[in-house]
Amino acid sequence: MRKTFFLILLLISSFGLAPGQGLFSPGSPKDDGRFAASTKQLNQFFRRFNAEESQDGNIRYYEGNPLYRDRQLRGQFISILFDNETSGIPRELKTDFMKEVLSEAYPQYLNFHREDWFAEVTAVFMYNGRPEDVTLFLKIQPEGLGYEWVIDKVVFQPFKNIFNKPTGTDKGFLHPLSHELGFMNLRKAFQDTDTPEAFTPKEYTPDYLTLFLYEMKKGTIRFETIKDVKFHFFQIRNWYFEVNQYNRPGFNTGWLIGNLVKLKPGDKETLLRYIYDQK
Repeated sequence: MRKTFFLILLLISSFGLAPGQGLFSPGSPKDDGRFAASTKQLNQFFRRFNAEESQDGNIRYYEGNPLYRDRQLRGQFISILFDNETSGIPRELKTDFMKEVLSEAYPQYLNFHREDWFAEVTAVFMYNGRPEDVTLFLKIQPEGLGYEWVIDKVVFQPFKNIFNKPTGTDKGFLHPLSHELGFMNLRKAFQDTDTPEAFTPKEYTPDYLTLFLYEMKKGTIRFETIKDVKFHFFQIRNWYFEVNQYNRPGFNTGWLIGNLVKLKPGDKETLLRYIYDQK
């Protein structure tokens, strides 16, 4: 389902784009392999995207160095930061992305400490005696003189199954004159139904993170292990991309862009709802 969703977005985003050449042409550079070495750490992904390290990764570049954020170097780096083997991202879409990122008038960079990027972690927890997958969303926030990761949201299917809010004729109804009865008809919400959430506002959504932490405090949920980690980026204006880790032979490995979408007005909010499983 997720793959189908992203394929549709990619097809929509890539329609009508023209292929680029030279600096903006995606694909592995024809060099001695230094550029194509594995992007082993996410921090290195940031440095390569911004051109803040040498081709072999042994030297950090800082402001004042002539190669710091060099446009030509960035183009070569970014071209090997895509999953060029399995993702199926259209070449034309990569080219359009690189043109905007490497624009001489308005170049765009990634910033580890800025908003609009977050981690998605799939973990295994024991719940009621059986293993269950839990999706945790984490974000960076300031802490003291530095920063820290914090758990921002959680998706846990057993909780979603509990809060299945009725709609239409099945929705709960409290008469607008209920106050004249001292709200005695609240019995309908608290005693005569197993869906009290039916009597909540239209905009009500359960706070799954609070529920999850409560169950952990009760001891009914126990952490087991981590299954998968990925990162979602909205820092580049009008673009979204997903970074995954690819462990395989060859040079095109490590942390790479596995999904790329050009955003139209309203697309960001729709995509966030999908990522957070609020569709």
